[in-house]
Amino acid sequence: MMRLPFLRRRDEPPEPAATPAVPEHLSDDQAGHALRAPSKLHSFNRYEIKYLLPSDQVTVLREHLVRRLDFDSHGANGGYGVWSTYYDTRDLRFYWEKIEGLKFRRKLRVRHYGDRFNVGDDTTVHIEIKQRVNRVTQKRRVALPYHLARQLCDGRQMVEHDRSQRVFLEEVLELIHTLDLRPVAMTGYQREAFVGRAEDVGLRVTMDHRIRGRDRDFDFAADADNRLIVPARMSVIEFKANERVPYWLTDLAAELNMSVVRVSKYCQSVEAFGRVPRSIFHIPDHEISEA
Repeated sequence: MMRLPFLRRRDEPPEPAATPAVPEHLSDDQAGHALRAPSKLHSFNRYEIKYLLPSDQVTVLREHLVRRLDFDSHGANGGYGVWSTYYDTRDLRFYWEKIEGLKFRRKLRVRHYGDRFNVGDDTTVHIEIKQRVNRVTQKRRVALPYHLARQLCDGRQMVEHDRSQRVFLEEVLELIHTLDLRPVAMTGYQREAFVGRAEDVGLRVTMDHRIRGRDRDFDFAADADNRLIVPARMSVIEFKANERVPYWLTDLAAELNMSVVRVSKYCQSVEAFGRVPRSIFHIPDHEISEA
């Protein structure tokens, strides 16, 4: 019997996801956004390092980045919103796999880029499986209208799709049925993003501000209160690279005394709303307010 990826033993790594070829005529920024194109399955591998940075130092970091990197085409002028609904088991299996630092772990989410209040049934969202294999982060995702994403993930029914998406959607659906997944937490934040050029092609730096969440009312456009799950005075910075993070960037992080963290926005939200005792990786919330 064929073994599905999510049914592998914990000591057996999944097959590596293939990195799609990108047409040579695309710019670095366009190549990055090609990963979000609708109607096809996209997968890619990368290394990620996360840092915490006081928000009052973000301006200094930004000034350095604009000298060496380009703005993501959606990341200029204050950036864009990123909203995600995370799915997990009743006993929070995906949460505990992250906290325990398993070498092979995954999570399922539905993600929207932009203003959540503009989300309607036909708005494009992304269904994503994000997994960690040793030190490599792998993502697979497809774009669907929001009503189809809900039908698949909440209604647990196969939906209309492009033929290239079928294997992935079948995996998502069986994952939901096998583990009895349900929405557990939502996160949202404002993101500024930069992409590499010249010798730094493949590099991506994101700066996430005002990181919020909620533990109910999981429709993106719901008129619901969100709460800061990371203090407003802190931003989460991520360096993402296909092969390695360049030395000039790690040297800059050291110069700014940026702290490497194992923070997960999903785990942070689960802990902020009291679903589990706070782990040693939880960022203290000295400032809690609605957002």
